[in-house]
Amino acid sequence: MSVAAQAAAAPSKTILRALAGEALPTPPIWMMRQAGRYLPEYRATRVQAGDFLSLCYNPELAAEVTLQPIRRYGFDGAILFADILLVPQALGADLWFVTGEGPRLSTITDRSGVDALKTVDAIHDTLSPIYETVKILSRELPAETTLIGFAGAPWTVATYMIAGRGTPDQGPAHAMREGEPEAFDALIDRITEATIEYLSMQIEAGAEVVKIFDSWAGSLKGDAFRRYALEPAKRITAALNDRHPGIPVIAFPREAGEGYIGFARATGADCVALDNSVSPDWAAEHVQVDGCVQGNLASKHMVTGGQALIDETRAIVRAFRKGPHIFNLGHGIPPDADPENVALMIETVRGCRD
Repeated sequence: MSVAAQAAAAPSKTILRALAGEALPTPPIWMMRQAGRYLPEYRATRVQAGDFLSLCYNPELAAEVTLQPIRRYGFDGAILFADILLVPQALGADLWFVTGEGPRLSTITDRSGVDALKTVDAIHDTLSPIYETVKILSRELPAETTLIGFAGAPWTVATYMIAGRGTPDQGPAHAMREGEPEAFDALIDRITEATIEYLSMQIEAGAEVVKIFDSWAGSLKGDAFRRYALEPAKRITAALNDRHPGIPVIAFPREAGEGYIGFARATGADCVALDNSVSPDWAAEHVQVDGCVQGNLASKHMVTGGQALIDETRAIVRAFRKGPHIFNLGHGIPPDADPENVALMIETVRGCRD
C-alpha cells in the first residue's frame, strides 16, 4: 500500500495525510519529547518505574507516559516512549544514566570493540519490551492519532558509543572516523543493520510512521555528511520501504543547513524534520518543494511563552501553508517547559486562519 493509499484508508489521521503530500488547512501537531519531565504525570510515573531505563523497558508504564500528552493535549501523533541508546545496549554496550548528567556507555575505539558487539539478530531479546509497548499503544490510542516509532540515526548513535557520553563537538567520533576509518565504517554498518531490524519490528507491532533522529548530523561536513548522514538514512529507508510498503519515514538531520536541500529526494524519506536554525520561509522555498516538512518552532518558546510564542507559531504556519506540513518543535521540549505554553502553541496552530 502506498503512503497515499494508507492515508486514504485512514482519512481522519491528519499526519498520514500530510505525509502523503496533502496541504491541510490546519497542520497536524505533535512534539518531540512530548512525553517527558515537563509533565507532572510523567514525573509521577517515572517515580513508579524506579529509574529511566526501567521505565523504557516496562511496556505498561512506557505506554502510559506515551498516552499522557495525548490525553492532556490531543496531539495528532503519539511517539513511542523509548531512547535512542537502547539499540547500542541491545548490541552489547553497557548503558546507564547519571542523574542530572545524562547517559553513559562503555566505549568503542577500535575494530576489536566493533567485533565484540552482538549480532544484529540478537538485539530482539533486549528490545522485545519496546515492541510490546508499541502493541499496547496500537490498541489504546484514539482512532485519529497516528502512532510514530523511532530510532537514532547511525552517526548519532555511533557518537555516543565511541565517546561513552554526549560531547559538545562529537570529537571522539570524528577522531575515530578519520584515524580508524575501517573500524568506524564497520560500526556504522552494524548500527545501520540493527536500526533496520529495530524499526521493522516496531512497524510489525503497529507503528504507522517511523522517524530517524540524527541529532548530531550538523557536525558532519561535505562528503562526510553524504557518507554518514545521508547514505545510512537512504539505506534504512529503502530497506523499510521494501519490507513495509506504504509506511512513511521521517528523517531529521538536525542542523544540516544547506544539507536539508534535496535530502528527501536523496534518501527517499517522506518528510524532513527541520530544526530552528533555518527559517521557515527558506525551508518552504528550498525543502518543502520536495514534499512534507516538519517543524520548526524554537523549543525555548515552551519555556518563555507569551506573544513571541504566538507570533512565531503563526509565522511558521503561514510559511508552510502552501504545502504538506506537520507542526513540531525544532528539537525536543525542555524539561523546564510550562505545560500551559504547550496548550497555547496548540491553540495558536489550530486557530490560524489568515
